[in-house]
Amino acid sequence: KEARFNTTYTDWVDADLLNIYAFNHSVRRNRTEGVRVSVNVLSDHKDLPVLFVVRQKEAVVSFQVPLILRGLYQRKYVYQEVSRTLCQPQTKAEVETQHFYVDVSTLSLNASYQLRVTHVENFVLRTNKRFSFNATAAQPQYFKYEFPEGVDSVIVKVTSAMAFPCSVISIQDILCPVYDLDNNVAFIGMYQTMTKKAAITVQKKDFPSNSFYVVVVVKTEDEACGGALPYYPLSKDASPDEPVDQHNRQKMLEVMVSPTITSEAYVGSVLFCLGIFLSFYVLTLFIACWESCRQQKRKGLLAAMDSPSLDTGHARSIPDSFLGRAPYDSYGYGSFGNGSSGSAEGITDSMGSAEVPYGYAGQEQFKRRTPSAPMRPLSVAMGERSLENVAGRPRLDSLSSVEEDDYDTLADIDYDKNVIRTKQYLCVADLARKDKRVLRKKYQIYFWNIATIAVFYALPVIQLVITYQTVVNVTGNQDICYYNFLCAHPLGNL
Repeated sequence: KEARFNTTYTDWVDADLLNIYAFNHSVRRNRTEGVRVSVNVLSDHKDLPVLFVVRQKEAVVSFQVPLILRGLYQRKYVYQEVSRTLCQPQTKAEVETQHFYVDVSTLSLNASYQLRVTHVENFVLRTNKRFSFNATAAQPQYFKYEFPEGVDSVIVKVTSAMAFPCSVISIQDILCPVYDLDNNVAFIGMYQTMTKKAAITVQKKDFPSNSFYVVVVVKTEDEACGGALPYYPLSKDASPDEPVDQHNRQKMLEVMVSPTITSEAYVGSVLFCLGIFLSFYVLTLFIACWESCRQQKRKGLLAAMDSPSLDTGHARSIPDSFLGRAPYDSYGYGSFGNGSSGSAEGITDSMGSAEVPYGYAGQEQFKRRTPSAPMRPLSVAMGERSLENVAGRPRLDSLSSVEEDDYDTLADIDYDKNVIRTKQYLCVADLARKDKRVLRKKYQIYFWNIATIAVFYALPVIQLVITYQTVVNVTGNQDICYYNFLCAHPLGNL
């Protein structure tokens, strides 16, 4: 039968009758038009379905109605209305008339059906243009996209207002046939399941024809997207092999193809992120150099303080303000801690008392006081000197006339924790009294342990990333890696 587009044919067929519909249309080299075949079987013969075969120039598409698709655990789902888009063969001529045929046959006694062939509007997707459409498991949709000049990479974004039913987005080369059913969409190309959003980055170098198909398939079940499995009808006559009619399992989607970021933005973003990380290292190096210079300056001042003066032969006295710390920055024992109770009034009161409280201010306090300051009654370790003579004697005289052995300098103050903990104000450094060499060796052991553990943790991770990325590139299953595909940009094979 000579048939025409956009005309609905209602007919019947049986075991002795074969209907063949002949269509022809003009194909232009610079223009691509899609052709869609829609059928609906009005008879209910599940055991003896109606077979539709579409024969065209470079491909043969066949399907049966009712269409039965299998899901998880070999569950069967039946669909009465089926629509398929035909593959468009390439033509080298400016204008070519192509013929295709639709064969309808069955083994049943009598089966009525409806057949309609139409042109697909907006079959070619435009850059940065949104296009909305509907799709079901038995009525998949696919569209063509051609790379414009100067664009080497694009990102295909598909969105939907409804999370379910679950769907699959596939990117396939311009080849016939196109795999656009739930049971064969994973055979070729890249694919990704989606609920409300999906994004696939496509590079021009992967498609020799500089074009590709965007295929959208609605799955028979939502289990792949985290949904629940439908219940089988519970009845006495129901059989586990009986197909389930899912009625109108339809999803509204919107697709848009847009160019990816430019190479300048790509490199700039990478350098910006690396610059942020590098700034931490630069800041750390600056602080380390500044601290090292300050330590060197302090050591120089302390060395100058400890060296004897040429005039008096005694150690120089340097004010505490030059050392970068508050006066009387000492260990602060007893009543003279941090200078809070070591005032002149406290000394005068203690001089008049019968008993002198024992308070050690360290040997450094003897060296750092100015010569004009009176000698404070810190402690008398041995001897029968009167407290008045010691207190009233100038500092230089006391140091020259009194032996150092007469005073308890507590040399074990630097390492004895029991002495350190008698301070009035404790700091963290006062509680860590181990030798620096011991701490340095322990730190080095810790550092090498961390480095060894990091290597053994990093190697399997790198190997897994490379392995899974290779599997993604070979199989096209982008559900393996949990990328944010709206922000992911390829770098070589990664």
